[in-house]
Amino acid sequence: MPVRVTLDAVLEARGMTGKELASRIGISETQMSLFRSGKVRGVRFATLSAMCAALECLPGELIDYEHSDEDLSRS
Repeated sequence: MPVRVTLDAVLEARGMTGKELASRIGISETQMSLFRSGKVRGVRFATLSAMCAALECLPGELIDYEHSDEDLSRS
């Protein structure tokens, strides 16, 4: 999948653990782990907003996209 989660780099830069972030924004460690591993099919904007607020970052710092022509041909 060309969309990659880059949350780990932001956590490292902020000196924060995934467990600490999960606690701060009120989600389970399991949910945080699934997001960090990219094994989720979506994320609520409210959760993404909470992550950005806690980490003082923009959404684009938490996810990245690599262009794929296949993305244009999906129905």
